[in-house]
Amino acid sequence: MATGELACTYASIILFDDGIAITAEKILALVKAANVKIDSYWPSLFSKLVEKRNIEDLIMNVGSGGGGATVTVAAPSGGGNAGAAAAPAAEEKKEEPKEESDDDMGFSLFD
Repeated sequence: MATGELACTYASIILFDDGIAITAEKILALVKAANVKIDSYWPSLFSKLVEKRNIEDLIMNVGSGGGGATVTVAAPSGGGNAGAAAAPAAEEKKEEPKEESDDDMGFSLFD
């Protein structure tokens, strides 16, 4: 994340938290008060973003990721035993790799 982007993000959050209207001028004033050098376009970009989006929704949904990718498995196009061939593959379990213990290395965290 660019320094200007981060500084404007924090300035926008500060203004929102204080209940002050988020404008490019106020973002720039906070960034200058923090003695951070940014490109001149960042404050206007953030003020336009806040006009179109509710900043509270952005804050509340910061940890939620997008939808996970779904995996589609095509059924075999064989004859009558297609279902019987797919059943054993679904029942197979992959063995998880065993974790190495500290005993194998000759030391322990609490020794």
